[in-house]
Parts: sequence; C-alpha cells; structure tokens
Amino acid sequence: MSRKHLKPLARLDDKYDACTIQAMASMNNESIWQHVSDLLKEELPASRFDAWIRSLSAHCDGQELVIKVPSRFFLDGLKNNYGVKISSLIRQVSGTDMVVSYLVDHSLGEALETSPQKTTVSQASLVDGFIDPRFTFDNFVVGSGNEFCHAACRAVADKPGEIYNPLYLYGGVGLGKTHLINAVANSLISYNHIRIAYRTGERFTNELIQAIRNGSTDQFRNQYRQVDVLIIDDIQFIAGKDRTQEEFFHTFNALYEIKKQIILTSDRSPRELTNLMERLRSRFNWGLVADIQAPDLETRLAILSSKAELAGIILDEDVAHLLASRITNNVRELEGALTRLTAHATLTGRTIDITFSRHVLRDLLHEEVRAISIVDIQKKVASYFNLNIREMTSSKRSKNVAYPRQIAMYASKDLTTQSLPEIGSQFGGRDHTTVLHAVRKIKKMREESDDFDEEMSRIIALLKQ
Repeated sequence: MSRKHLKPLARLDDKYDACTIQAMASMNNESIWQHVSDLLKEELPASRFDAWIRSLSAHCDGQELVIKVPSRFFLDGLKNNYGVKISSLIRQVSGTDMVVSYLVDHSLGEALETSPQKTTVSQASLVDGFIDPRFTFDNFVVGSGNEFCHAACRAVADKPGEIYNPLYLYGGVGLGKTHLINAVANSLISYNHIRIAYRTGERFTNELIQAIRNGSTDQFRNQYRQVDVLIIDDIQFIAGKDRTQEEFFHTFNALYEIKKQIILTSDRSPRELTNLMERLRSRFNWGLVADIQAPDLETRLAILSSKAELAGIILDEDVAHLLASRITNNVRELEGALTRLTAHATLTGRTIDITFSRHVLRDLLHEEVRAISIVDIQKKVASYFNLNIREMTSSKRSKNVAYPRQIAMYASKDLTTQSLPEIGSQFGGRDHTTVLHAVRKIKKMREESDDFDEEMSRIIALLKQ
C-alpha cells in the first residue's frame, strides 16, 4: 500500500475543515476557551460535558492559557480523561503552541455547591481511578469466545448491583477483559452518574500498605465502602497477601450487603487461585463467573478490519489472514502487529503486502522456531502459581509447590528438546524418573479432566508468548 492510502488516526477535530480552524485561530485570546468548550460540547456526551467541562473557566496570560478547576482531585480526573484532547484543541484554535496550565480555585468549588451543576460535578469527582474513554461497548468486537462475557457486562451496565453480583471475568492476557470492564464503567458514567472506584489488584494492595504505614486505615476503608461500583482488575494479585485479602473480604461484604456492584477480573478462575482465602474464593463464585476465550479466526479477522478502519488503511486480505492465522492467543499482540505494520509503511512509503509483513513482523509471526528455555518455563509457572522461582528447584514437597513443579516439568518436556535427565538436572538435580512421573501424571490429569486440560492449555499458551 502506498503512503497516500495511509490516513492518520481519527481525531476529535477531523470534522472541522481548515477554514473553520483558521477562523478560530484569528479570534482574540479571550475567546479561545469558549470556542474550545463549544467543540468539546459537540463531541462529548452531554453528561460528560456537564460533569467535566461546563463549569470550567479560563483566561489568557500572554501565550499561556490558564484553566481554573475547583479542586486538585477534579484536576487529576480532568487531565487523565481529557488533558491531551484539550491541549490539542487549544493549539489548533489559537493557531500557536500556546502553553496550557491549570489553577486550582477553591472558590469555584464553593460556587458549584450552589449551582445547577452541583449534582453532576460532585458525581464526576467520585470517579476514583482512571477509566479509559477509548474502551466502549461500541468498539468491542464480539465473537464466539467473548460473546457471553460481553452480554454479562452489558447486563451489569444496565442494572448495576441487581444482576450478576459479583461479576468475575477471567482469561489470558490481551483477550479483552480490561476493555470490557472499562466499557461498563464508561456506560455507567455516561448515563447513570454513579460513584465508581477502579483499581488494579496491585494498586489496591499498595494503597492498603500505605494506609497501614500512615495509620489511615479507617480512611482507606471509607474510600471503598462508599462507592456504588467497585472494579478490581487483576484480582489474582492479592493471592498470598493475607492482610490485603482480609481487608478486601470486609470491603466485599460491606458493598454486597447493600447491593453495590462488584466487578473483578483475573487470569484464572476462582478455584485456580492458589493461596487465596477459601471464604474469598466462595464469595467470588456467588455471582457470575465468566470465561473469556481466545478469539477464533473470524473474530480475529473482524478485529483487524475494525482496527484498520480506525487507522485509515486498507488492509490486504492475504495480509489480514496471515496475521490472524499466526497471532492466535492475544488480541493486544494482534493490534500491536497492525500498528507496527502501519508505522513502518508510513515511514518508508512501502506497500503493506505479504513480503513486507513477513519481514516487519518476523518475530511475532513465529516464522522461525522460538527457543523456550527451561528457566523461562520455571519463571512463568512460578509466577502463575504465585511462587518464588527458587521453589521450583528446592527440596520442598508440599502440594502447593510440588504440583506447579510437575506442571513445569511436563511443559519442559513438551516445549523443549531437552532429555528427561537434562530436565531433571535443572529442577534441583532430580532423577529422570521423577520427571517421567510428573509428565505421566499431568498427561493423565489432562485426559481425565476437561477443566484441567483447559487450564493447561492456557498455561502452555502463556509459556509460548
């Protein structure tokens, strides 16, 4: 594909022609913010404009536009959600590289308390955590592997706290879990104006640690127990952390009892989370547990088509089939491959054909056999089961260590060319008969249990990444 066929990504101002922008650029400085605000009003949903933009004021100080906001908390949310968009529009409207700065004006916050916008502004300030506005239901490609999770998230967005509570989504990396939970949050923000806390499992844990150090655990608890929707991405991170699990257990109970919505994601099902309190595992199963699978070929092709359209390129059918057939387990990797192709074609003026694609994506397309080392397998299996890598080669025989070690041995036999004695030597000098026993045991378990076979398939896919 030639350079002329490549168009830049869609931007907020694409619908405004050059004459309109030029006219705006010639206006006096004091009118700049008003025109930027008008453009944002046309683009954003009414509820978001009312919550984040309508109440703002601005003035020019030379080549600097100072935007006044009611609080530091509000400022963080505004910059996270719309900072880049606002700066871009100001530069285009002013016709210069105008500097944008923000000023916290507490009197503005007091004025808002008595204004008609009080409700929406105060609700917006209760969106705690960054919710990515790019991830919506409209741009989520539905296929056989994710249609159930998509439908469940739609239902929760329509009736939060009333159906499927908690909602627990699990599946491999890059399959769309984060997209879906952000889509739920974006839907609720746009239409229901409810209080949302969005966290990763890691951030929740770090905040608790900080609260313990500062002696502010009561404030920590109140922060989470006053929300209408609690979303925790990668909840598996709290496994093995007793104090964090204890705190989350009580937060879960407090919200569940008053019918507040809880949404969780993980890389595995509740029963597969080792080192998790049994009472938490039980509660995760109270609502709906939904498994998001790797997309089939048709869905991968649809995803490529959608992303190519957004990027403004015409993707050759053969190239699309090459990408979709070789990159099978990770949607994020599939999108990254398309982005890389587009960038290379734009910068070099080359056509995106089969030969060009094979060259640019030779590492992703697995054209050559990728060597997987036993150490890599040990690291990833240990991480999957929340173990220390040293336990893979230790003399420990407890079930929570021996079981993952046997899985790692099985994977080493399956994914490498190493002999049984060579594998045994890298697992703490174990005899080859120990490795053979592990291989036979895991193979038998896969044959006898569909659930275990499914879990092993996910682990093998993870090891190949």
